[in-house]
Formats: sequence, C-alpha cells, structure tokens
Amino acid sequence: MAIEYKSLDELKLMRKAGLLVAQTLALIKSSIKPGITTLELDQIAEKNIRDGGGIPSFKGYHGFPGSICASVNDEIVHGIPGERVLQSGDVISIDCGAIIDGWHGDAAFTYVVEPVDTNDLRLSSVCEGSMWRGIAAAKVGGRLTDISYEIEKYINSQGKYGILREYGGHGIGSEMHMEPHVLNYGRKGFGAELVVGMALAIEPMITLGTERMRVMADKWTVTSVDGSRGAHWEHTFALMPDEKLFVLTALDGGREKLAELGVEISTLIS
Repeated sequence: MAIEYKSLDELKLMRKAGLLVAQTLALIKSSIKPGITTLELDQIAEKNIRDGGGIPSFKGYHGFPGSICASVNDEIVHGIPGERVLQSGDVISIDCGAIIDGWHGDAAFTYVVEPVDTNDLRLSSVCEGSMWRGIAAAKVGGRLTDISYEIEKYINSQGKYGILREYGGHGIGSEMHMEPHVLNYGRKGFGAELVVGMALAIEPMITLGTERMRVMADKWTVTSVDGSRGAHWEHTFALMPDEKLFVLTALDGGREKLAELGVEISTLIS
C-alpha cells in the first residue's frame, strides 16, 4: 500500500475526526476513578463518539469488541474493555479512534489513578515527552526515522525503560492503519521522505522493565513478560501545505506542547 497524501480540504476533514477523539479522551480522563470498570469507560467513549456524529474506529476492527483499548498496569496496549474494576494506584492507557466522513483520528494517553506512584507518573511523562519530541522532529524534506531517533533518544536520556520493538506508529487517513510504519527507535535519516500532506500517528510504548512482550490468549492484549507496568501515548499529526505541523488530535492543535520545543504550528486549520 502506498503512502496517502492529503489535500488541505482532506486534512480539515481529518481534523473533525481528530477533535472528536480529543474530546472523547478528555471525557474518559475525567471519568477515571477507583471502582469504575473498563467496560463503563468504553460505553462512555462509544456514546460520545456516536453523539458527535462519528463511528468508533476500533469497534469490529479485525474483530476487536470495544470502542477503546483499555490497558491496565502490565497491559501495555490493545487491552479489551470488560468487567475489570480500576483500583487506586492502577496505571491505565486508553487508546481511541473515530471516523467522520470516512476520515480517521487516533490518539492515546496514560493515566495514573490516585494515589500516584512517582515511578508510574514518570513512566507516563517520559512516554508522552518522547511522543512530542518525535512529532517536533518531523520536517518537510526530512526522513521518517528522524522521528524514531528523537523518540528513542529522549527515552534513553531519562533512565532505563523498555521500548517495545514489535509495535509503532503508522500512517493514517482514509484508513486507520496505513503506510508507513513508524518505529520508536533507530538511526535518523532513513525511510520515507517527509512531505506535505502526510498524516502520521506517533505512538511510543514503554515499560518500567523489559522491552519483551507477549500477546495474551484473547489474541489482543499485549503485556510485558516481566510484569512491569507500561505506558502508551499517541497523537495524529499532519505536515501542512505551509510546511508546518498541526496535531489533529490535540484540542489546541499541539500549540502549547510544541511551543515548548520551539516549534510553531500551522494556522491553516483550527
């Protein structure tokens, strides 16, 4: 499958899906508390997506039963929502996608349920920070692994964390998962050229221990083999016609976080 390049009008449609994902994730985050089940969070997400005129990207995708992925503690990604009750001190990663008018948005965050363990909080912070540095590294004329390199460099600079090798980011647009695959590690200067119209979902996945993982019997849930806790952050961004970045799944387009890294976002969409 070739890389899909979008027009400005198509990116504006993707922004609608991205905003709905952002709003849904904000609602889920405000709903997380001890005693709630991951299935209840899934129901909150599905209702908000459908009420917003969207379709949950995940539901039915290769048979996946939920509208979100809800991964708790040593579950790093692709956790299936169910009757699991969240407890104080749990770490939960929520991944969410939505489709509007045939265009996709995809994003994820990690949340530590109070009382917060500082190691867990730092795990999430490092993962998020690496995502933003990866996005900030994307420049028209650069190469795909410029993103990968910055993600890995930041994670390694912050301590000893396991970076999942089997999973990574991806192209996105008229389908949820498209070319190219975006590694979360590697040397810079390789892979596809970064050009205007590309939309990529950047999603580092790390653990407090090993990078080794396994897929559980449900054929979806990915856990660390040593039981260490994981974190997963994701945003969808685009390289705009003015050669600037815009984060389609961030409420502010990524303005605040990218400004901290010296990157100015595009004003072609809002």
